[in-house]
Amino acid sequence: MSIAGKVSENLKITWKLRKMVVPMREFRAGREPVFLDDPAAVKVRKLPSRVLVRFVQKPETIITREGRVLAHPGDAVLTAATGEQWPVARAAFDRYYEPTPEACVFESIPRESLALQINEPFQVVLADGISRLFGQPGDWLLDHGDGHLGILDGAIFAATYRRLT
Repeated sequence: MSIAGKVSENLKITWKLRKMVVPMREFRAGREPVFLDDPAAVKVRKLPSRVLVRFVQKPETIITREGRVLAHPGDAVLTAATGEQWPVARAAFDRYYEPTPEACVFESIPRESLALQINEPFQVVLADGISRLFGQPGDWLLDHGDGHLGILDGAIFAATYRRLT
């Protein structure tokens, strides 16, 4: 086979691999805790932290480390000191954050959640049924107990949550 033929065959194989569907564990946001009965789940408490906040005026897509998330008018887009951004539905934002004296700066309200460290690729279908987050091995899946789920990598989890159990 000629070099051109080998290159063409390699490109075909590469394209086929890119189109393959890799099965992964899936979690769906909803009203019931997703992994309450999992013996590896731990109770955690969110530590206070400050974030910069802006409110969405028209629908937009926010690019996060874990995937693209739709933000709707009224939702809050939070920016951490690291520069990472993520949207939060307005109703959840009002429960999870309180204003500070600084303009556009809010502080998280300490709250308990369930957390599960997952050692394989996984995905989360958010409450809108459209947005999906993708977790990597070692990431933490958080269930806030109100139908909202989140994913944090190990370093961010260690800096922003404390284990209670």
